[in-house]
Amino acid sequence: MISTRIDELAARFRRRSTKRVHPDPVIVDQDLRPFDLFGGHFLDDFFQADRSIWISTDCREDIPKIGPDQIGSRHAEAQFIVPAHTRLRAWMSFHRRSQIPLEGPNGVGLDAETKRVHHAYKLFRIGISRTCRRPKCLARLDKLPCLHQITRLFNVRKHWRRRKEQGDQSRIELAKLSHAVCISLVITISSFAAEGSEQLGSGDFHAVDPAKAKIGQLLFYDKILSGNRNIACGTCHHHEHAGGDGVSLGIGEGGQGIGPARKAGLGSDRILKRIPRNSPALWNLGHKSVTVMFHDGRLSQSERYGNGFDSPAEEWLPSGLDTILAAQALFPLVAPFEMAGNPRENEVAGAVNDRIDAAWPILAKRVRTIPKYGQMFVDAFATIEKPEDVTIVDIGNALGAFMASEWQSYDSPYDAWLADGIPLPKDAERGRKLFFGSARCADCHGGPLLTDHDFHALGLPAFGPGRTRRFDPYARDVGRMAETDRLDDAYRFRTPSLRNVALTAPYGHNGAWPTLEGMIRQHLDPAVARASWTPAMARLPAVPWLASVDFVIQEDRREMARQAAKTDIEPVALDDREIGDIVAFLNALTGETVYQRPFGRPEHVPSGLPVD
Repeated sequence: MISTRIDELAARFRRRSTKRVHPDPVIVDQDLRPFDLFGGHFLDDFFQADRSIWISTDCREDIPKIGPDQIGSRHAEAQFIVPAHTRLRAWMSFHRRSQIPLEGPNGVGLDAETKRVHHAYKLFRIGISRTCRRPKCLARLDKLPCLHQITRLFNVRKHWRRRKEQGDQSRIELAKLSHAVCISLVITISSFAAEGSEQLGSGDFHAVDPAKAKIGQLLFYDKILSGNRNIACGTCHHHEHAGGDGVSLGIGEGGQGIGPARKAGLGSDRILKRIPRNSPALWNLGHKSVTVMFHDGRLSQSERYGNGFDSPAEEWLPSGLDTILAAQALFPLVAPFEMAGNPRENEVAGAVNDRIDAAWPILAKRVRTIPKYGQMFVDAFATIEKPEDVTIVDIGNALGAFMASEWQSYDSPYDAWLADGIPLPKDAERGRKLFFGSARCADCHGGPLLTDHDFHALGLPAFGPGRTRRFDPYARDVGRMAETDRLDDAYRFRTPSLRNVALTAPYGHNGAWPTLEGMIRQHLDPAVARASWTPAMARLPAVPWLASVDFVIQEDRREMARQAAKTDIEPVALDDREIGDIVAFLNALTGETVYQRPFGRPEHVPSGLPVD
């Protein structure tokens, strides 16, 4: 009876595995060579420590190497390698950092002319991954190191052949039974695949030295790092506003106050331009999975310039920065409208005007010549023997350590549900099922931080000064394209994490939507939401002398048509109650201790400058 049931499960799994869906109709069928990733043995080493699966195919064609950048799936960590023989062997990483499950049909289309993968939809929907929620017994089961020895039984082709040669029919049957049992186990595990994201823990974050983080806390709120000594990092990423500023487009250097009450300055100190993008939230940016930052991804981990990062500073970014968060901390310091000021106002801004890295030594000198800072650096950094040794790299590492430790948050009701099965409120539970199910939110907001770290076009309403470039001073923001110069990347922006999202309104790269409901509707149907948006929804502190240009982009019908046409979202129909349920789930992502931070806002800073 059990054997019959196992055979049925195995057969059903194979039928589901070989289901075919035609590729994009614009591609001619004869130009594609589809191959089945489920052909042959695929369970060998399934329970190894790295949770990897080797998949052989039945393809006998000579197929070229296909790199991960050529795979169309947004959720796969994949690398295709062709061994010496002509059988294609595909390796899919299912370790705990993987971003799965995959969605869509099975199969991959290989273009015979360009030798590039056009379609890599749902390669398979099985496995133990970071996006799975499975029974605790299975969660413990996959962690037993001895199990990888058992999986050798599942290399049925090798074992069946060897046992057949030895005439050992009983072992052949055992191998078949083991193979079928493992398939049924995988099917069981896969039933939990789209249920949620694995919980966060302290081990998922970069290690932080508390002494360095303490220096970072003081520097974060110290205006000594700004050109005119009138703004700090904490001004726009304040504790009172959950690491943000509560407005759509912020007021940078020259303003006064914090949050929505911040003023635009007076007389010669008044601002000349709004910050073109919304202040991003800082929650969990110290997570090890974060390898790209800023709305347009202009900072990423890379060895392109030999210093560990691909950044606007290119080869001039100094080496030695511990994390991408430490590297990110240096760029607002040299942004004219954020913290540096105008070239004729101070030496920092003047140096930036010459070359981006020319200002950092000036700021480092300002810091190390303050006795308290100098001594703190000597005490905290093993590489610093005297205050004169402090560089901008040390300042960046201190700021990065502070942000990485200060904004960790993983104690929300959702985390309690993941860890201990504590039920969510009924509306939040319905919203969770929609989020990971028919609403397809998890297509982009999956993984432990509820983000795929990728870039997508949402068709958000445009306004503000735009992210202009020297050769493109027009008041628009082309998003990722400004960094890659690829037309395909136009109007795409990085997917934000949704941890504590209920605290970080307004939403979008420009803060277009003041509520979660509005942002959800933007995702469900960009065209309808865009048409319903009004300028009054933008949270913009009053700046009378900029009012005439705040919405000037809306008058350009061609630019508006281009932006509206570029969306990566297919409409999803949900009623008002279902939208409310998703809002309830997003509120369940708020940590219980979000206002009880390890360091908090300091009352005083060593420079003696006022703290916002």
